[in-house]
Amino acid sequence: MHAVPPGADPEQACPIAPVVDIVFSRWTTPILWALHTYGRHRFVELERRIVTITPKVLTQRLRQLERDGLVVRTYHPEVPPRVEYEISKLGRSLAPLFATLAEWAALHLDDVEKARAEHDAREPAPGRRS
Repeated sequence: MHAVPPGADPEQACPIAPVVDIVFSRWTTPILWALHTYGRHRFVELERRIVTITPKVLTQRLRQLERDGLVVRTYHPEVPPRVEYEISKLGRSLAPLFATLAEWAALHLDDVEKARAEHDAREPAPGRRS
């Protein structure tokens, strides 16, 4: 690795930072996961699949994902109009990353929970005096 001068652009210090910003925002990952795993969806189908997302946030995230080239929006001029969303080729290229993260989660999330519990048992909670 090479050293990054103090005050340099954080993206130079961590070249994956832009990817994390694009892919790992709160709702992006569940949307991409759903479209990759279950295929093309209408808006209401995505709402039902990701039950805790609001329609406003789902609309915003889908627009951003379309803008980023990770989702394709198809408008069908029918009565009533139909709009479908599917993961793009670029979005599908993230599949190995998601698979690796799913494998890591299966192997290590229990360890993370154990570490948290051990830490919390020995550290006072924020705002609590020891």
